[in-house]
Amino acid sequence: MDTHKKLIELLNDFDNAMLVTRSSNGSLESRPMAIAEVESDGDVWFVTNRNSGKVADLILDNEVAVTMQNSRKFATISGKAHAVDDRAKLDELWSEAWKVWFPEGKSSDSIVLLKVEARHGEYWDNSGTDGLRYLIKAGKAYMQGERPHVDESINASVSM
Repeated sequence: MDTHKKLIELLNDFDNAMLVTRSSNGSLESRPMAIAEVESDGDVWFVTNRNSGKVADLILDNEVAVTMQNSRKFATISGKAHAVDDRAKLDELWSEAWKVWFPEGKSSDSIVLLKVEARHGEYWDNSGTDGLRYLIKAGKAYMQGERPHVDESINASVSM
């Protein structure tokens, strides 16, 4: 199984993520973000306010983590993030739903794109038949007092 391809497929299943940055006092800060785009290499785009705390955090430390989950799927990437002022890319990515945060629309001067350049990723996929097989293995392992074996269709660590 191509674990890189599987991770990208899973990343595309999510609309929202938690972006984790390091603040000026060294603490980790997590913020919910709407995913604007996942590129084929795993890089992720967001839209945010250029005066936000997360943009300020990136000036001091641009190492970030992005986490996603629903009831059966979990994915995370880590890498470097940076603000990108690119109006053509913003036009390409724009969603009218973002007018909630930017009432002036995509012409707002406060909008900036965030690009996370993925360096590493992991996933856990307990959906579909693979997830069902895992549940059966986990049940058997529980009854036998053992740990279940987890294959790459369920869980993998991926260098990007």
